[in-house]
Amino acid sequence: MIRNQWYAVLDSKEVPKKGIVSFMRLGEKLAFWRDKDNKIACIFDKCCHRGASISAGKIINGHPQCPFHGFEYDKTGKVVVIPANGKNTTVPPRYKVNSYIAKEKYGLIWIFWGEKKENLPPIPFFEDLKSNFYYSQIKDHWPMHYTRCIENQMDVVHVPFVHHNTIGKGGKTLVYGPKVKWDNNKLTWYVKNLVDDGKTKAKSAKEMEDEKDLFSLEIIMPNIWHNIIADKVRVFAAFAPIDDENTMIYLRFYQSFMPIWGIRQIIGFFGKLYSKIILNQDKRVVVTQLPKYTTMKMDEKLIAGDRPIAEFRKKNEQLINENNT
Repeated sequence: MIRNQWYAVLDSKEVPKKGIVSFMRLGEKLAFWRDKDNKIACIFDKCCHRGASISAGKIINGHPQCPFHGFEYDKTGKVVVIPANGKNTTVPPRYKVNSYIAKEKYGLIWIFWGEKKENLPPIPFFEDLKSNFYYSQIKDHWPMHYTRCIENQMDVVHVPFVHHNTIGKGGKTLVYGPKVKWDNNKLTWYVKNLVDDGKTKAKSAKEMEDEKDLFSLEIIMPNIWHNIIADKVRVFAAFAPIDDENTMIYLRFYQSFMPIWGIRQIIGFFGKLYSKIILNQDKRVVVTQLPKYTTMKMDEKLIAGDRPIAEFRKKNEQLINENNT
């Protein structure tokens, strides 16, 4: 994983208004709760005293209380009350656990996985999806590193094979380009696939037509993806790392052509149902890939059509080198 990044890790609804919940994310067991202002807090879910799970306790005066000996924690991970020592006794600073800055935005819970800074970067999201869209959502656990899961959604070559009876109907196996364009940590790639008539040669990215006439997809590092199906229909995914071998995918079907309550829920239901079918087709193949993670230096012979994947690996390595020191 890349340090000093905002990671989408949960759906907002997974953290209730009352109580504490525990999730494995980014290789750590984390406890989440909401404070009196409904803001999200996140600390390491292991009491510094005797190692019990803090999330098995309850909220007391806005603080999660360990169920074993009653230690109470604030959102920075500091112990503020040790009942056995008395409520008026100052708690030494060594009694603490790790904490992460957590925010709720766009219907997701985000944590900043890295150094606590005064001026944090903004939470990344796709501008088009910030307003005027309605969405329905599914989530699915994949036993793969999040890089494998993301790369599957960047793969423009697999569609007529893995999805031969759904979105890949028509057998368009010939791949032009694709074109790629970076804007800071956002990668856009432009796609055109054709039926191979045995006469047409695949065009390079430079030979392709103007971008405005091409199908496009996007990712923002480190873990969100956007498929621009049409102006008013989109698919979004957040790939929440559980650990080095597991990912929780939050997949959303967005639409803005039907605002009427009731009808839009029906559209959303069928949109997410179809998305689930597509996702299951991908999952069947991706879970067979070895190794479970990807890097720049691995024994895979990429082709021209894999350029978005190569660009992702390059940027991933760059950000790791810049931040994981």
